[in-house]
Amino acid sequence: MTMNRNLYPCVEFDLDLLAENLAALVERCHDSLIEVAGVVKAVSALPEIVRVYEESGVKFIATSRVSQLRIMREAGLTKKPLMLIRIPMLSELSDVVALSDISLQSDITVLRALNEEAKRQNKIHEVILMMDLGDLREGFWNEEDALDAALEVENKLKNLRLAGVGVNLSCYGSVVPTKRNMQALVSLAADIEREIGRPLDYVSGGASTSAYMALNGTMPYRINLLRFGEIGLLGESDNFSPDFLHKDVLTIKAEVIECRDKPSFPVGELGVNAFGEVGHYEDRGIRRRAIVAMGRVDYGNCFDLVPRMEGVEVIGASSDHTILDVENVKDKIHVGDVLEFGIKAYGPMAYLTHSDGVRVVCKGGKANT
Repeated sequence: MTMNRNLYPCVEFDLDLLAENLAALVERCHDSLIEVAGVVKAVSALPEIVRVYEESGVKFIATSRVSQLRIMREAGLTKKPLMLIRIPMLSELSDVVALSDISLQSDITVLRALNEEAKRQNKIHEVILMMDLGDLREGFWNEEDALDAALEVENKLKNLRLAGVGVNLSCYGSVVPTKRNMQALVSLAADIEREIGRPLDYVSGGASTSAYMALNGTMPYRINLLRFGEIGLLGESDNFSPDFLHKDVLTIKAEVIECRDKPSFPVGELGVNAFGEVGHYEDRGIRRRAIVAMGRVDYGNCFDLVPRMEGVEVIGASSDHTILDVENVKDKIHVGDVLEFGIKAYGPMAYLTHSDGVRVVCKGGKANT
């Protein structure tokens, strides 16, 4: 939980709705023989939320940050194996071995150093080798390099266990999962299995943007692990919005601190805004405008906010102020009112749960027991 003592702004998570989303996803994935790693990085590994994931049937609890692994370990949240999903820095390998059970890897130098650290700690650490299939983030680019790394892990790095192969898509290069790139991953897995003489435990076919293939029956059979964060928390991803998932797990609440009629186009000579950007403004005449007490440092992009009251429109924001057009509901909104928002992207969650100025509230589930 954050240390903010003010009531607002706050972000509220409905743990019952989250549990229903996760249960629905896990059940449908299991029907296709696919396990789920529940990714909690966007909610800062808040213990109340992690506990919901632990009870949901996911195979792993996953995050990209060693600091969040530590939060979970110290809170005793170890019912499920912990997975590190950002390829690690050499400087943090001691923590990677101490705090995670399995990690994603894409560099032979790091793998060798990780093996030495696991040996020092008298542990066997599991790894999933990542292949870059076009999104141009992490992963081996040449299949030969991936095969060589797999053989070295299997035959020489005795304190590592090769658990599988994986891919990341959509996060940087906007490359979507398809039958073609999923089959390429399956083919790599088959080549590695033939070389090492045993089956891999996991062929991990991506994250939330891969959900639609798993749930519509088009995912190649050998893909058996997906890493879900966004789709469980938001009830949708960029390319998939199933009707059986709740879209209101998260609600942002912010208080109105000003409400009056003003011009809709700035008055005076224009330069850049507080973020060094050139603004774009539409002259719509005099309009009723409201300001709520939260800003870009709290959630990132204001246009990812979705007002829950019909007739409210987000028109811009600075670091600590969000500006709304409320002309169509001007008789309904006053200073001191609290307005609610959803979000339509993954990023704001990470900002909101990291911000010292935003109170985090969990309702339902075991949060109030």
